[in-house]
Amino acid sequence: MSDSTSTESDSSKGWGFDTRAIHAGQDPEPTTGAVTVPVFQTSTFAQEAVGKHSGYEYARTGNPTRTALQTALAALEDASFGVSFASGLAAEDAILRLLEPGDHIVMGNDAYGGTFRLISKVFGRAGITWSAHDLTDPTALGRDWPDNTKMVWAETPTNPLLTVIDIAAVASVVAQHPETRLVVDNTFATPYLQQPLAHGADIVVHSTTKYIGGHSDVVGGFVATNEAAVHEHLTFIQNAVGAVPGPWDCYLTLRGVKTLGVRMDRHCTNAAKVIELLSSHPKVTSVLWPGLAAHPGHEAARKQMKDFGGMVSFRTGSRDGAMKVSEGTELFTLAESLGAVESLIEHPGAMTHLSAAGSPLEVPDDLVRLSVGIEDSADLVADLKQALELL
Repeated sequence: MSDSTSTESDSSKGWGFDTRAIHAGQDPEPTTGAVTVPVFQTSTFAQEAVGKHSGYEYARTGNPTRTALQTALAALEDASFGVSFASGLAAEDAILRLLEPGDHIVMGNDAYGGTFRLISKVFGRAGITWSAHDLTDPTALGRDWPDNTKMVWAETPTNPLLTVIDIAAVASVVAQHPETRLVVDNTFATPYLQQPLAHGADIVVHSTTKYIGGHSDVVGGFVATNEAAVHEHLTFIQNAVGAVPGPWDCYLTLRGVKTLGVRMDRHCTNAAKVIELLSSHPKVTSVLWPGLAAHPGHEAARKQMKDFGGMVSFRTGSRDGAMKVSEGTELFTLAESLGAVESLIEHPGAMTHLSAAGSPLEVPDDLVRLSVGIEDSADLVADLKQALELL
């Protein structure tokens, strides 16, 4: 299949999620019968005649390993089209190139710091304006709709405050403005827990570096859509700009895709155990996780998510306390990124969200973010418990 099509196969439509994760776009290689998609480590492809080839001519334009990844991920999002990029931010950059100078973008007031930096510092210089809104109140957004809005950018759950956005409710507001597209960052939930296109989103974006890859060994991004015009734009940008994943990166990501469902089940189970500790600890002032009945977005999460995810944030009441806990764990590794088999801990205000300091998206300085891995839950709870004793 040509890399430019990037659609899921018709046969995958009736398959369950885990079957699609293992088989969609990943038929045995016809020449050798290899069960695993090979790493097509080549920069160019022989052509039968001038302008006549097998669907591949140059590796920036298309690569069979990349085709397999795009087909598999499109199938998982139940999307007509999928396009892979060298990183999550490269994927976001390609989406944002749909905008023209003078256009406005609405983002949530709790967005990933890298997204905020890209929109405000890079596209802002190109004449794109932006504003931050509380997307948990779609009615207010509809009432105060900014002029020239061409894109609404939502994360759910958000990074790092775990805010849940009702995708269908926001989509209904956006639908009143046909010139506007709704983009949903589905990195935290993954397509295993949530499929935004089914709730009215126009475009879905992932950092495949996180849960989809799942092993802290590859960087990548992905965009899914059902809109042919968006797909055409994305594939043009993919080729023209060249921020494409290499074949080895695609191979590693495909390997992670195969176990996404079973890993997410374990992430969610372990997160629930961690929540039991944090919710009862006297030094923890607030726990942020959509699975808690008291979470403001709990009902929306129940409606649109299969489970509540492996990301947990909590507050300690002081920056010093957050720093102590972040630096006091043994199993939870102090590191940026998230969504891998090993558990990670970080201080968002000083690490992943430092670029949002002083902006409307600044995060609390007493916040700690956890990416709960798939280790034995008892060991993770014991590690956090000893770190919290430092408070």
